[in-house]
Amino acid sequence: MSSYNADECTGAILEMSRKEKFSEIFSELERCDGNAQKQKIQETNEIVDGMNHEEFNSIFTRELFNKIEKMIEEKKISMENTILLLKCIIYYTTLKRVDVSDFERSSLNERFKKMIIEEEKKNEGKNEKLLTDLCECYFFLTYDFTSEMLSICVPCLLKVALHKEESEKDQKDVEMALLALREIGFFEMKQELYLKEITEIIEHQQKHRNLTKLAYQCAWLFLIFRFWDDNSLEEVIVNELHFVGEAARELEELTRNVNWKKKEEEMNKEEAKEEFALMRWVETLRIYFFLCSLCNEENVELINSIVQVYRAAKGNNGVISNQCISPLRNAAEYGVVKVKDLLKSGAIDAILEEIHQPTLDDRMLFECLLFFLNISERLKEKEDGETTETKRKELKRKIFEKMEEEGYEDTIACFHKIFGFLYNKFFRELSLKISDYFVNI
Repeated sequence: MSSYNADECTGAILEMSRKEKFSEIFSELERCDGNAQKQKIQETNEIVDGMNHEEFNSIFTRELFNKIEKMIEEKKISMENTILLLKCIIYYTTLKRVDVSDFERSSLNERFKKMIIEEEKKNEGKNEKLLTDLCECYFFLTYDFTSEMLSICVPCLLKVALHKEESEKDQKDVEMALLALREIGFFEMKQELYLKEITEIIEHQQKHRNLTKLAYQCAWLFLIFRFWDDNSLEEVIVNELHFVGEAARELEELTRNVNWKKKEEEMNKEEAKEEFALMRWVETLRIYFFLCSLCNEENVELINSIVQVYRAAKGNNGVISNQCISPLRNAAEYGVVKVKDLLKSGAIDAILEEIHQPTLDDRMLFECLLFFLNISERLKEKEDGETTETKRKELKRKIFEKMEEEGYEDTIACFHKIFGFLYNKFFRELSLKISDYFVNI
């Protein structure tokens, strides 16, 4: 006798109807123009908002992007409406953290690159808005940033992000430009292409607070990514722009603003954006502690802010609470935060709590083990600032007692049999000796 699950059946029908409805409306775009086309695109936006990742990826394929390019060529859709359609995709991919890999290989991508270069070369009659829109779409939807494209698009988007008006439209334009710049990631570029402008954007925000939370986070992350090939920027970001204090303040504000009891599907767009901004800030700190080598006394405040996010999210938002473990582990592994400050800020308490979670997955267990492995290794050597052996022994004793109180050694012993599995799964150095995870006094 076959089983019947009404919920699964209903879900399948809804999934199918969203795909079919999108295809139906998209096919109608060829048969209308102007405002009617805009209305159809708005209808597609509403459908896309309700899609899951699988639906989204099954619709926005190379074939669809090639189809759009053909419609442009045959003058069945204007460039303005094309960008309107693509920005609906961009909003979804940004908020839902989904990649659109098929755009990279499409003829529409090639058209956009050609248009960007041609528009930039114009001496007269340059359409600045069109160039901005093209650059944003290019940065959001592609992953291979050539030096030529960076030299055109980065100044163009920074120019938009420098707008200081506080109207809702200007705020959205600035936010979109900074979100696009964040997409560049670790790609190398010269300081003269960005440093003066991004510094001005950050300093203006510190005085006037007119950027959205998400836009401000993107400005910082764009600059932090540049550490990858230019560590001279560390002095600028830490000591001149005071990143540590700013990041701690942003985390504390967002932690207060997020409604932790609301489920994702119950949130409106502004609430979802606040939560997303918090996730992005935690990600920014993961990268910061990975790339930055400057120690700062304020780091204890920043680590404490991450711990507070972890505690607020724990039991309410598993994605964010899990995210908090990575920057704490990086802070321990790369030595930018002293061990005594990891203890003082509550980081060690948080990782001890996490490793005792009954539903701890492999990734989180791996992160916790790396944290304690690095703590143990660092306590074997004298750190800068530890003036006496007596102080170092006292620190080791405090950490040992805290671990003993939490039953840490028994917990590690329970996990020891899968150390080899974790080592092979994550391709990272993970000692197979259980004693390397213990603190000896």
